[in-house]
Amino acid sequence: MSRKEKIDLFLSKWVSRKLTVFAVASAGLFGGVITSTDWVIIGTAYISLQGVTDIVERLMKIKNEIS
Repeated sequence: MSRKEKIDLFLSKWVSRKLTVFAVASAGLFGGVITSTDWVIIGTAYISLQGVTDIVERLMKIKNEIS
């Protein structure tokens, strides 16, 4: 198993990749690497993607219960 595969396995088990990006962006903001505007864009994208993911997950669950 390659190093990349091990990292992917760890991330998929413990933390979603979207949350990892959000955490890295937050660290970048507090470290002065990115601006607050960039952080807001990343945060909005994270919230939007997570919301869409939750909606699709619920719809699939309902669809499977009906079938």
